[in-house]
Amino acid sequence: MTGTKEDYINYRIQKSNETYEDAIILADKKRWNSCVNRLYYSSFYLTSALLFKNEIKADTHNGVKSQFFLHYVKSGLLPKETGKLYSHLFDWRQETDYADFIEFNEKLVKPMLESVKELNETLKRLLK
Repeated sequence: MTGTKEDYINYRIQKSNETYEDAIILADKKRWNSCVNRLYYSSFYLTSALLFKNEIKADTHNGVKSQFFLHYVKSGLLPKETGKLYSHLFDWRQETDYADFIEFNEKLVKPMLESVKELNETLKRLLK
């Protein structure tokens, strides 16, 4: 990695913002599986930046999830609902990427747009 810790964090915030915008575009096109993927990544970029900021090592997606739960949810810094949302995103992304015949729908995914937006804003506040 080149640049400072702050450069990396700002880059991840920018990637998250762009990826969330991609999710909105995909939702407008009713591409629900791809939308789920982008929603997950929009939060993943911020979560991994938060861990990096606090020098918490995580080398895999599962590692990011585990460390996030340990240091932010189980510790009480974030509510359990936040952890549940991130866990759902993680699981759903796994399903859309690796399972066959999985089709998400508008009824399930569309409400997630606002929930993920709120999650991402919370993570951005922790990064500042």
